[in-house]
Amino acid sequence: MPLPPTPEDLAHARSVLASADPALARVDRQTPPLEWRLRVGGFEGLFRMIVEQQVSVASAAAVWARLRDGMGGISPEALLRHDLDQLRGMGLSRQKATYGQGIARAQLAGEIDLEHMATLDDEGAIAALTALKGVGLWTAEAYLMMCEGRLDVFPGGDVALQEAIRWADNAEVRPDQKQAYARAEAWRPYRAVATHLLWAWYTGVKRGEIALEPVAS
Repeated sequence: MPLPPTPEDLAHARSVLASADPALARVDRQTPPLEWRLRVGGFEGLFRMIVEQQVSVASAAAVWARLRDGMGGISPEALLRHDLDQLRGMGLSRQKATYGQGIARAQLAGEIDLEHMATLDDEGAIAALTALKGVGLWTAEAYLMMCEGRLDVFPGGDVALQEAIRWADNAEVRPDQKQAYARAEAWRPYRAVATHLLWAWYTGVKRGEIALEPVAS
């Protein structure tokens, strides 16, 4: 099982980012120490991300609990023992059930090995994940960050992240996905740490815990 970055790892990465980028230096000064909690990975972790797409946190948690209880646990074999109507009865949409079963078949057929993704580099892992129907680029990048603790994955399509970049750069217009990826090149090899840092800062500002101060001209 992958291990999350240690507090020392994160402190070092933040120091490197702050030294490399004045905008991130300001974000770093305003943001408390990060805690990087890894989610469950493997088939269960990826399937849960599919379940959580485009629904509220509460709704996703409720559906996940019904699936876990109804199937007697989450595994490729358990998912494939239930047809689409049964899965819909547990609260899963037909589309998500179809995606989940496709991923389960791919795992069992050896087309992807979600339990040993660490054998692939970041680009290879993203390519393998996005080859699965229902797994887009953001889901693949988020999975590798949140379930495997990879330090240089960057979900450039994330709207909250894009807005945090806009604030950090004191820009008038939020960067699009292509622009966000280009902006993040300066943050290698710690783009995932920069992402967590910007997310934490963004959340702090939204909650009123951090003041969004204008950048001095």
